[in-house]
Amino acid sequence: MVFDAMKLKLGIPKGSLQDATVQLFARAGFNIYISSRSYFPAIDDPEIECMLIRAQEMARYVADGVLDAGLTGQDWIAEHEAGEGRTGVLTSIADLIYAKQSFGKVKWVLAVPEESEMRSAKDLAGKTVATELVRATRAYFKRHGVTANVEFSWGATEVKPPVLADAIVEATETGSTLRANRLRIIDTVMESNTQLIANHTALADSWKKMKLDNIALLLKAAIEAQGRVGLMLNVRRDDLDAVLSLLPALQRPTISALSDVEWVAVNTIIEERTVRDLIPRLKAAQAHGIVEYPLNKIVL
Repeated sequence: MVFDAMKLKLGIPKGSLQDATVQLFARAGFNIYISSRSYFPAIDDPEIECMLIRAQEMARYVADGVLDAGLTGQDWIAEHEAGEGRTGVLTSIADLIYAKQSFGKVKWVLAVPEESEMRSAKDLAGKTVATELVRATRAYFKRHGVTANVEFSWGATEVKPPVLADAIVEATETGSTLRANRLRIIDTVMESNTQLIANHTALADSWKKMKLDNIALLLKAAIEAQGRVGLMLNVRRDDLDAVLSLLPALQRPTISALSDVEWVAVNTIIEERTVRDLIPRLKAAQAHGIVEYPLNKIVL
């Protein structure tokens, strides 16, 4: 097989996670161009062929070999495996903690109306629970020894209690939508974040495995850089200890000699939210030529 003809078939999640995924790939160095008229986005890597697939269906298409790999949540992997009754078909290449609103995990929670007397899963025995995550929710109640009527919800799940359902299991990042609909969380069914998954056939191909490992490396590096900036400055050797005592570093600051032997350059990585307080303190500690610069990737 000619190397240039090799293609990695990669699923990009369509829907709520789509924009966050495209932005993450851009920070990792891959520009994905999505057209409203096509389910096959263009990407500036000739070795990758993308396809838009709903996150809920991604695990199935990767497991069946339609795609070599794809990005979807642990929740939808669990839902697929609960339906298939088997695990181990899919392998996670990278654990990618990002979501549609933030760089954090999503929680699937069991919620009831604020005025409800229900306080735990056991109180839902014989009750109706609406959710998109039907199979994983049934497995949750089974673990608790509870028989509940778990119904599939086509959307707007949070508006169904108390008329159309007694409770819901819904994904949330902040809980604000649940509170706005006067719902109270009584338990967490599962936590989920995005996974880069692949099937065993793709991983048995040395070229595809290497390609996937490289993509995973760059995606994780882009996530590591999120919310961080680089900071470099010059300082006299006599003032170096005072400056270093102010610097929280990813590992340790890099210190380099300058042409003037009395001065050194310091380079470090810090949380962006600390910069506005830190720079005046560094200046007061006799740091000079302070430069803040953005980061796209941090490879650990």
